[in-house]
Amino acid sequence: MAETKKIRIQYYRSAIATPTKHKLVVKGLGFTRLNQIVERVDTEAIRGMVKTVPHLVRILES
Repeated sequence: MAETKKIRIQYYRSAIATPTKHKLVVKGLGFTRLNQIVERVDTEAIRGMVKTVPHLVRILES
């Protein structure tokens, strides 16, 4: 079985004063609180979501 590639993302800046679409992207990535780190499968869809809100999330090296 092939190993699926993972990406670790940290939510490090609040989305309070951002557009609604940005808040929905943060929620869609699975974040519920600040400084939370989630691990997602590295797909183009996830990369696109991260690219939409680069000022709110950061990719962690694993």
